[in-house]
Formats: sequence, C-alpha cells, structure tokens
Amino acid sequence: MAVPLPAGSQQETAAGLSGRDRLLLLAPALLMITVFLILPLGFILVYSFLTKGTYGGVIWEFSTAAYEQFLFERDLFTDELVFHASYLQIYGRSIVQALVATTASLIIGFPTAYYIATRPPSQRNMWVFLITVPYWVNLLIRTVSMLFIVRDEGPLNTALMATGLIDQPIRIAYTDFAIGLGLVYSYLPFMVLPIYAAIERFDFRLLEAGHDLYADRWTILRQIVIPLTRPGIVAGCLLVFIPSLGSFIAPDLLGGGKNLMIGNTIALQFQSSRNWPFGSAAAIILLTLVLIVLVIFARRAQQAAVASGR
Repeated sequence: MAVPLPAGSQQETAAGLSGRDRLLLLAPALLMITVFLILPLGFILVYSFLTKGTYGGVIWEFSTAAYEQFLFERDLFTDELVFHASYLQIYGRSIVQALVATTASLIIGFPTAYYIATRPPSQRNMWVFLITVPYWVNLLIRTVSMLFIVRDEGPLNTALMATGLIDQPIRIAYTDFAIGLGLVYSYLPFMVLPIYAAIERFDFRLLEAGHDLYADRWTILRQIVIPLTRPGIVAGCLLVFIPSLGSFIAPDLLGGGKNLMIGNTIALQFQSSRNWPFGSAAAIILLTLVLIVLVIFARRAQQAAVASGR
C-alpha cells in the first residue's frame, strides 16, 4: 500500500527536479539546438570573417572584405572603396515585401480567425482543419501551382477573358505582386492560428458590456477585442514577417529571379558566385535584423504588460 509523502517531502522532490534532473530532461532538446542551430550559426559567423577562395570555399585568413562588400566596391582603376547601395536595395525590397505580406495576412487572417472562434465548438475543428490542409503539400509544389494559376495562360486570366472583363491577359507572374501573393498564400495560416487561439480564450461577455455602454462596433474592436488579443496578433505577425523576410522559393519562382530578395542573394553567393564569406556575411546581417525585430517586439510586449499591471 502506497503511503502519501508529507508536504515537505513533496517540496524536496520538486526542488530536486529543478536541478540536475531537470537538466537531464532538457538535455535532448539542448543537444538538438546545439548541433543543428548553434554550431551551424557559429560556422557561418566564422566563415563571414574569412577570405574568399578562388573556386569556392574559404581561405583561413581573417578578413572583413565580406562585410565591406555589402556597402562598398573597389574601383577598378584606383582600388579605392566606393559606396554602392545595391545590397541595401535588396534588403529594403525584402523588408517592404515582408511588411506588405504581413499586413495583407493580418487583414485576411484576423476576420478569418474571428469567424472560426465564434463558430459552435463542434464546427471549429473542421475550420481549423481546412486552414491547415494546404500544409499537407510541399511548399515548392504549392508555389509552382500558384505560378500556373497566375501566368498569362493560366485559369485566372482565362476566366477573366472568358467573362469579357479583360481583353488581354493581366501580367501577374514574375512581378512583385506575384511575390507578395505567394508570400501571403504560403504563410497565411501562421497568422490565422495564433489569432484564433487568442480569440478562442476571449471572454465575449465583454462585448455585451461594451454594447450596454453604447459603444459601436469599431470602438469595441479598437478598445476591447484588439488589446485583449494583441499577443496572438503579435505572434502571427512575427511568424509571417520573419520567414517572408528570408523567403527563397516565392521570389525565385513567382518573381522569376528578376528582383532579388535576401534569400536569393544568399543562395547565389554559395552557388553561382561561390563567394562563401559574403554569403555568410549576408546571412549574419539577416539574422541581426531578425533579432532586432524580436527585441523590439519583446520590449513593447513587456512595456504593455507593465502598463496593464500584469
């Protein structure tokens, strides 16, 4: 017959789990993070400060040329460093595309998540299931399918021409609009699901209280719904913005490689250009941008929590 432990013994057992035992439980996860995240990032950081090899690879000599190349190029005649903004434009274009994709996903995803969260409990799982169905298919296949839909001879232009709305195909494929469309299509569920989780926990009696106080719908949305679901909105925005910033497949296929983005630039350095140090430096700069965004969101979330008295 089992004898229940005294309260003090239970506390001692819990205290024991907070030390070596908890570390052992975390060991598999820590090992995975170290081997597949920290070590590769460490190699990339080291490679970014090495010298470019003649036919690819690196020469183990310290150099900052990769970071200089991001902002400067050497004059062929004077060998002086001259400022150029080519890579800044690529990063700026990527940031704008990621912001547009995040905004569009929020505009579409918030009403969708609200609709799903307000359905009867028996229907919610079905709607969530439909949101996640596209992720059963590989991202490359989904992007190629999108290209077939928006191309000049695709079903979209064919249907519009058949209805007489247009006389000639609309140029959608291989444009910035097609890239943005592909990003929204790829990452929209990342926006819907966190917002849905936040709205599902929302106390809808607060809406009734707002109506009782003669607040209109927009006031209730701004003053009650959005502030209380802000964690889900922030999480969704981060989950869309960060992968959109470094996306490779959508710009390469839907954009036709005409307007480079960060992901394509990094890939070209390791493939065609064989400039591994600069590719590593571009990746480190991208990682730094992502970390800055995360820090900004974390500080704002902390300030909001302090202001609300949590």
